[in-house]
Amino acid sequence: MRVDERPERAGRPGRQWLVARRARLEQRARRAIAAALHAGWAWVGQYGAVGPDHPWAKRFGAFGEGSVLCFPPGTVYNERYIRIGRGTMVGPYVTLSAGIAPGQRMLTDPVVRIGDRVVLGRGSHVVGHLAIEIGDDVQTGPYCYVTDQNHGYEDLGEPIGTQRPTEAPVSIGAGSWLGAGVVVLPGARIGRHVVVGAGSVVTGELPDNCVAVGAPARVVRAYHDGEGWRPRRRAVGSWWLQAGEGGADG
Repeated sequence: MRVDERPERAGRPGRQWLVARRARLEQRARRAIAAALHAGWAWVGQYGAVGPDHPWAKRFGAFGEGSVLCFPPGTVYNERYIRIGRGTMVGPYVTLSAGIAPGQRMLTDPVVRIGDRVVLGRGSHVVGHLAIEIGDDVQTGPYCYVTDQNHGYEDLGEPIGTQRPTEAPVSIGAGSWLGAGVVVLPGARIGRHVVVGAGSVVTGELPDNCVAVGAPARVVRAYHDGEGWRPRRRAVGSWWLQAGEGGADG
């Protein structure tokens, strides 16, 4: 007897047939619910985004034409000290902040300046206290962290988290790309057209037209006029070695 066959003498469906029938109905219901949820979430994402005409955008020091804060947003506060250029996309769950608490009065304005056509990847954080400048056409992967403030640690009798912080301006040059999970710390100055490899930590200065990786990030490739892109060369004794050759790490 097949599972979906009704026993004639019972005059009603058998137990196996009922179980199979219920499973088919549940499967159809799950597909319908899933389709409805995905369609609803897409609708929320589209209509929950913040554009230049949204009331929230008016709180910013500047919010350029064609820019968008994707839905759902991350933590965003003290918007008056944050300026966003034109055609910029701030991904979902991205944190943008000036200061350590909403309503804080800042000493500089703007604290965070984001250029035109910038893309900040999902879950990234731009946490400013003094001055963070992100140039035009900069793009980041997901979960990058950029800050211009760090905790002090000099006093051994006080917890690090409660010591007076230190601040130093941060800048990221136009046309640069930060891979997933890059951390940019106070005082970092990233040049124009720079690639920073995923998971790197930038603590100092990176020149224009280079590729940098590591913690701290170091240049491994650079553009040389007349030569194009070449591995970085470094002096070892009286010899010049290229990164990746003879044990040089660039």
